Amino acid sequence: MYRPQDGSDLAVLDEELMKVARLFGGEEAVTVINILKKKSEATDETLANESTVRLNTVRKILYKLYDHGLVSCTRVRDEKTGWFIFYWKLQTDQLDAFIRSRKRRVLEKLKQKLDYERNHSFFVCNKCGDVRVTFEEAMESSFRCSKCGGQLESTDNEPVVEFLERRIKQIEDELKQ
Repeated sequence: MYRPQDGSDLAVLDEELMKVARLFGGEEAVTVINILKKKSEATDETLANESTVRLNTVRKILYKLYDHGLVSCTRVRDEKTGWFIFYWKLQTDQLDAFIRSRKRRVLEKLKQKLDYERNHSFFVCNKCGDVRVTFEEAMESSFRCSKCGGQLESTDNEPVVEFLERRIKQIEDELKQ
């Protein structure tokens, strides 16, 4: 999926990496990742100093990325202090696996939602606009809105089903690449 071969592939890789960074820590994570990309390997203290992001925040970002295999670290003992120093390195080759894993989880949830939509009839309150209940729930309330007491009316969920089917197909196609 994201295998850098020329400049355009590198741009796609970089864009995806920044999306993931934002997911884990917002713009601060993007800043940290950009510095780490330039250095190829750095300590958390170096990243904090060069990014002006607090050291604790840099560490949280790095640990989140580490938990998902997107960065690796090498631990070295400082001979003077006896403390461990961690050298962090991006693992962009793991980005594709991470994205695919996330897409598979989303795909599973969308399939569950599609199944739920296909197997239920829904009722809405046209006065409130945000009340949508299953037939069973509508029956329990005598087809009255729990918010305003208005009449619940049957609604067609086919647009929702069609949207879910399109989105599922799109993700399945992306995973085939």
